[in-house]
Amino acid sequence: MITYQYKALSPDGAKVSGVVEAMDEFSAVDQIKVTCPIVLKIEPVKEKSGLLTKEIGGKKIDTKALSVMCSQFSIILQSGVTIAQAMEMISSQTQDKRLRKTLEKSAEDVAQGNGVAVSFEKNCPELPATFIETIRAGEYSGTLENSFATLEKYYEKSYKNKQKVKQAMTYPIFVVIVAIVVLAVVMIKVIPTISAVFSDLGGDLPKMTQMMIRVSEFFQRNFLWMLLVLIFLVIAGKIYCSTEKGRYQWNGLMLKIPVLGKINQLNGCSQFANTMTALLEAGISVGDALEITAKVMDNYVLSVETEKMVGKISEGYRLGDCMRKCDYYPTTLTEMCAIGENTGELEHTLETIATYYDNEADHATKQAISKLEPTIMVFLAIFAGFIVISIYLPMFTMYGMM
Repeated sequence: MITYQYKALSPDGAKVSGVVEAMDEFSAVDQIKVTCPIVLKIEPVKEKSGLLTKEIGGKKIDTKALSVMCSQFSIILQSGVTIAQAMEMISSQTQDKRLRKTLEKSAEDVAQGNGVAVSFEKNCPELPATFIETIRAGEYSGTLENSFATLEKYYEKSYKNKQKVKQAMTYPIFVVIVAIVVLAVVMIKVIPTISAVFSDLGGDLPKMTQMMIRVSEFFQRNFLWMLLVLIFLVIAGKIYCSTEKGRYQWNGLMLKIPVLGKINQLNGCSQFANTMTALLEAGISVGDALEITAKVMDNYVLSVETEKMVGKISEGYRLGDCMRKCDYYPTTLTEMCAIGENTGELEHTLETIATYYDNEADHATKQAISKLEPTIMVFLAIFAGFIVISIYLPMFTMYGMM
């Protein structure tokens, strides 16, 4: 709903002013003319923007909150409640502020006769294309409750997959951060102190100790420059990756690097199959489903490759033939889609292959983490051992001279 402020003439000729909420200016004028036959001026009220009015958090809608909301819609709509009433009921129970505000405004729009998908899209542009188009398809076919049930399964699965990756990566990332902090402290603070003690005692230091001291001195002299260079490289990398060419090359690299490339490819296949399954179950055509899937793919290269298939499908090509021309989707996914298309069971085939890639991505992630953890521990042990030996060797030499 849009808030308009207006000036008008009442039936007795008096000037009046006020505000009214409506979908557009024409609807607002119709509401005003019920009490004031002549509208002198009408304009939308500009929303105030500032630090206090901004919502905390990013623009992305929480996947778990979407899953819960879709589940609530599916259950409530099956009981015969109207969609506007369902929106009002769910908005009072939703913890997510952005979703609650969206539901409240959308309930008003739908109550005035506007479409469900149009209302969601207007009041919350951040909602995923998968959500909007699935709701639109369910609305047209009269199976809105089924669309919400499909979305509930889709977002619940998506949320669980993301949580698995986060949980698996938490420990290695924590260990790496601690190791970097410890390295900086040792090289900048601890080693210089020990070096000063050795200098006061005199005598020739072992080669290993001299190497450690030189490395520490290098860190001391160049730490600020190293930090500035690192910041520059990160900023330059982000700027380059924001361009079309840079983004494509970076995402292509993410699909080809050892270990992580395989995991990213498996996750991409899982996302493709899960999204296509949800859209096809909602009654959306293959071409439209591919177009929407391309918009929601996390990897830009896979998004571009999926987008290319849309034009081929509109020209009459089959999905399997289009996918075979893509170098980034594995043969298993391509051939399974072709078989499902040929047998008329594309939805069920995609659902099966989605489960397969979910499990494969989960297994590959766990396997990578199981190899990464001991590698990190060995590296830390070698690093700690080098420092300890470098410190104790001169001490043993001095004891021998006494």
